Amino acid sequence: MSDDQPAARSRWLALAVLSAQTLMIVLDQTIVNVALPAIRDDLGFSPSSLSWVVNAYAISFGGLLLLAGRLGDLAGRRRVFLAGMAVFTLASLLAGFAWDAGTLMAARFLQGAGGAASTAVALGMVVRLFPEPAGRAKALGTFSFVQAAGGSIGSTAGGVLTQALSWHWIFLINLPIGVVAGLVALRVLENDRGLGFGAGADWLGAALVTAALMLGVYTIVGLDTHSLAPTLGTGAVSLVLLAAFLVRQRRARDPLLPLRIFASRGLSGANLTMALLVSAMFGFQFLVVLYLRQVLGLSAQATGLAMVPIAATIAVVSLAVSPRVATRFGDFRVLLAGLLLIGGGLAWLARVPADGGYAADVLGPTLAMGIGFGLAMPALMSLGMGDARPEDTGLASGLFNTTQQVAGALGLSVLAVLAATRTESLTRVPAGEALTSGYRLAFWVGTGLVAAAFVVTVLVLRPGVAARRTGEPGATVPDRALPQL
Repeated sequence: MSDDQPAARSRWLALAVLSAQTLMIVLDQTIVNVALPAIRDDLGFSPSSLSWVVNAYAISFGGLLLLAGRLGDLAGRRRVFLAGMAVFTLASLLAGFAWDAGTLMAARFLQGAGGAASTAVALGMVVRLFPEPAGRAKALGTFSFVQAAGGSIGSTAGGVLTQALSWHWIFLINLPIGVVAGLVALRVLENDRGLGFGAGADWLGAALVTAALMLGVYTIVGLDTHSLAPTLGTGAVSLVLLAAFLVRQRRARDPLLPLRIFASRGLSGANLTMALLVSAMFGFQFLVVLYLRQVLGLSAQATGLAMVPIAATIAVVSLAVSPRVATRFGDFRVLLAGLLLIGGGLAWLARVPADGGYAADVLGPTLAMGIGFGLAMPALMSLGMGDARPEDTGLASGLFNTTQQVAGALGLSVLAVLAATRTESLTRVPAGEALTSGYRLAFWVGTGLVAAAFVVTVLVLRPGVAARRTGEPGATVPDRALPQL
């Protein structure tokens, strides 16, 4: 008993370190948004280049996740996590003291690279730390809350730090957090050796997929600013590089991404469901803020406070409710319930009027979506990661995070473009009604994406389906946690 208690405390302390670093990285994806005007005025960014304070981070982060995940399997997840923390922290120091626009964009690129390294292996480390179902459900609930709520917290923190101190502190605040988390991580994280670079050091494949993902993310984040020809051109080159990478993986002796990993219906189905769900949710978060600001006329501070209930709901559900219901009813049923709530919330939100109010028209659907997201994300992670081989957990973790980043960027860009196009087409109606019409269209499209995620879940992730069709070991394990209702 006494031996088990310290071990349990060490595992939860390790989870706290992994969650703290993940929260810091997720925060940095959104914390700069509120500070962009101050950064522009101080460093002399042009209106067209200011978006690259965000895009430089997104491109390196999204492009390097898959490579970082595989490096974790080869070199050891602890080493890659600590290296990523160090790069991210030092890059934050450079960003905080940036003296011109070029320095800040370079620092943001390095932040994204460090964030990719530590984030890519974190989920795999959580799964390895908590092999038993009950503990894993609680751990994934905590981890998914950090990822889901970080965006809302970042927007609020960015405004507070910029107004109270200066924009420099949105980056400098990472220093003490990174140093403390790094020191604790050295003590509590397992020192795994990894498979060694001889087991999969496919550097040509790494170059191809990293270039493909970076160029793909570049294309996606520029959908609303680039003209059609450059967008099609960069998108085509990205697809060609991705195709070359897949050919390389079929022929390489030690592939970076063994294609056998996609033979797991659990992992493949969970990634597809994740892509559809995250596409809808990222777009929702962006567009609902625009509705609150541009249509309802809320201030920046009031808008930030308006997003607190959904973050708090995700926290309560993912930390306290999701582990219990997952243990009682199984991840599959919990995921279905979460998707129904998210889809219902989006459909409800798609009926918002131009003369609406926050309490009457926004609070209810966002709370429903918060409950649904708090239920769905831990269950989805558990279903996907549960089928990964022990030697592939870093790669599977990197794949999950890559799916989230690329799908989130794509969903945000596409839904924003759809909303803007719809608004611009309504030239003879009041501005508020035109904006609302665009947002309603985007919310309906988001509802369709969640409905597609529900269908994929039923067809692919239903317990017993994988076992009957592929004979995967462990595919029927969730049935033991699925009592008849």
